[in-house]
Amino acid sequence: MTTGIVLLNFGEPAEPTREQVVPYLERIFLNNASLEEADTEEEARERASQLAQRRAPGLIEEYEEIGGSPLNPQADAQSEALADELDARGYDVETYVGMQFTEPFVDDAVAAAREDGVDQLVGLPIYPLCGASTTVAALEDLTDAVEDREWDVPVAEITGWHRHPTYNAVRSDNVRAFAADRGLDLTDPGTELVYSAHGTPRHYLDEGSRYDTYVEEFCEVVARKLGVEDYSLGYQNHENRDIPWTGPDVETVVEDLGDREGVDRVVVEPVSFMHEQSETLSELDDELREEAEAVGLDFYRVPVPHDDDRFPTMLADLTEPFVSEFDPGYYQFRQCQCASDRDAMCLNAPVERI
Repeated sequence: MTTGIVLLNFGEPAEPTREQVVPYLERIFLNNASLEEADTEEEARERASQLAQRRAPGLIEEYEEIGGSPLNPQADAQSEALADELDARGYDVETYVGMQFTEPFVDDAVAAAREDGVDQLVGLPIYPLCGASTTVAALEDLTDAVEDREWDVPVAEITGWHRHPTYNAVRSDNVRAFAADRGLDLTDPGTELVYSAHGTPRHYLDEGSRYDTYVEEFCEVVARKLGVEDYSLGYQNHENRDIPWTGPDVETVVEDLGDREGVDRVVVEPVSFMHEQSETLSELDDELREEAEAVGLDFYRVPVPHDDDRFPTMLADLTEPFVSEFDPGYYQFRQCQCASDRDAMCLNAPVERI
């Protein structure tokens, strides 16, 4: 039996051009149209177009500054590494990359898997922390693409996996190694560890998403593994719509640290990301750095460990129950709470006590 594993992610335009950036933004805004009231689909599309046109110039400038997004090549490398790891374990698999908002789209991945004649699919979002508009929405795109093709193929869905021990080791070891390389002591009162998490509209949290809970618990565990007692957490919010977002903004966090007596430097860990992309290379490395230096703080940003040798091993651990068809519960998978209306499994759901 051949299993097709679709590594799902957000995607970013390969080139900083209006021809690529505007349609990309339109897809994002339309996908989140429920955040604003619209009487018709036509109104929703018009609003998405307006927002895209407004946001495009700034985003194009960001892409030009970072020399284009490296997200897609990094995603391809992770896909290939996962295939190699599962092949070494004796499994017959094909891996595919499916992006929510740029090529190759999720639909393209499904088309390729069907062409290859796989017997079952596994959807694996490469989002460290489960969110409604990322993890859950990407899996919905996957099953929609299968249904649109009237393809009768089993689909297994994996959602939250930030509690995997290997992943926690990857992130904490990465921060520790970065600090050591820069001669930084994370326990020094003059050094503040700042987690920067991708923001999300409060609407999704009100509807049941536990994203903020996952962010907070993960940051706490990594801090403990690093021996850090005090740290800060801020969110990278994209306030294109006039709606409440997660807080506090990471910019506010850094500004406040500039006023705290004794704090001289910040070490920023982009906790929500498993690829380098505009949110890390531009929003953090350029914009947040400027904010920090403006209030007298030295700025250090931890790189995303997208190519850590242990990451493909962890992804293989996650998919192995579904590839080899043993009970996922053996690896502590349970029904996902954030996708309770779907047959999705995660590592985050609480254990039922008898």
